[in-house]
Amino acid sequence: MRLLPETLFGRAAAALLAAFLVFEAAAFSVVWSMVIQPLAERSADDLAAKIILAAQTWVELPPATRADYEMELAFRHDLELGESKVRLIQSAEPGYFGHLIEDALSQRAKQNIVLKRGPDSGWDWLEIQVSDKLLRVGYDRQRYALEAPWAAVGVFFLGAALTVITALIMVRQASRRLRGLAEKARDVGQGRDPERLPETGALELRELTAAFNRMAEEVRGLLENRTVLLSGISHDLRTPITRLRLALSMLEGADPAMVARMERDLDEMNRLISDMLAFARALKMDDLVDCDLNRLLDEMASQATSLGPVEWQPGKACIARVGEAALRRVLSNLLENARRYGGDNAVTLTLVQITGEIRIGVQDRGPGIPENQREAVFRPFYRLDVSRSKEAGGSGLGLAIVRQLVDAYGWRIELTEREGGGLTATLIIPA
Repeated sequence: MRLLPETLFGRAAAALLAAFLVFEAAAFSVVWSMVIQPLAERSADDLAAKIILAAQTWVELPPATRADYEMELAFRHDLELGESKVRLIQSAEPGYFGHLIEDALSQRAKQNIVLKRGPDSGWDWLEIQVSDKLLRVGYDRQRYALEAPWAAVGVFFLGAALTVITALIMVRQASRRLRGLAEKARDVGQGRDPERLPETGALELRELTAAFNRMAEEVRGLLENRTVLLSGISHDLRTPITRLRLALSMLEGADPAMVARMERDLDEMNRLISDMLAFARALKMDDLVDCDLNRLLDEMASQATSLGPVEWQPGKACIARVGEAALRRVLSNLLENARRYGGDNAVTLTLVQITGEIRIGVQDRGPGIPENQREAVFRPFYRLDVSRSKEAGGSGLGLAIVRQLVDAYGWRIELTEREGGGLTATLIIPA
């Protein structure tokens, strides 16, 4: 189980929230012990002293003046005081300030005093014995309850929350820029030519973006130079190969078997040069066009039939936006491999369209490829330890070209074991 998120934003958010919670807990503890609790205790003690003084004064006043005194308490202090014949039964709603009032009154009056619920829900009531009188006192909870420190704590929490949210927004923007750089770097790695990224934002991000743009331009230049270099080498090598072929045809009295072997060697050299040139040009992307894959496969199956049997069942139109030339090259290489290693058995072509993707399968009945080498065969010039056929394999560039084209266009290629023996190469195109 992962305790930390994998993304930069997730980890930054987790770290900021953890620090925020620790800070808030410490700050709240300090504010509570240094501000809220002392103020609340002082307020409760002042109210308890006022209630005790009011009750003692009421008892000492002449009965004729008590009514005026009760009116003055209600008008000036929001206190109601009077003699009670029957005690209240229901206790008041529990609260932090209410407990402080009960404790302060009990200590000052030297008797157990409990707050009660009266007819007015916004008031707390209590009964206190003074001399031979049982007095009932009520006070306005809204006036005497301590609220100002709680408002300050709310403002403090709001400021801390805004700070964390602002930090998270900034981290999210930075992570979004880094994710964009990662996507562009993936495009460069697959041979694509991404758009130049805007060099904006903080200094570090501007420097990173500028360095990436320079790297992308240098990689593009290197790929173009490689293509030009290999094209030049191909052109320069084909000229002497042509002269050698011409010289061989003009030889007289030479061993025919040796001449035929030399001509095969020249043909192999020419094919290898062509494959190298195709490999170098594989990264150059063509424009995407709407293509009927069913029609394209029908054409390729008809062309491949001249070299051997091909099983293919045409279906309804399947339109996809692809690089048609690149798709033809990929399927041509897969068909050639299937034909070379499948022997005289028929090659099967399939086209399946499902939600979100289109799958084109090329199946043969050859010896297959071991599972631990199915990724390695896409490397240039890689050969299996044991040849898949009795005949020599190709140049080792066919599947490498397939992988480069597939990566460049955002497709996928999978090699799996075919049921009943053989290999299934599946090209997956996002719909």
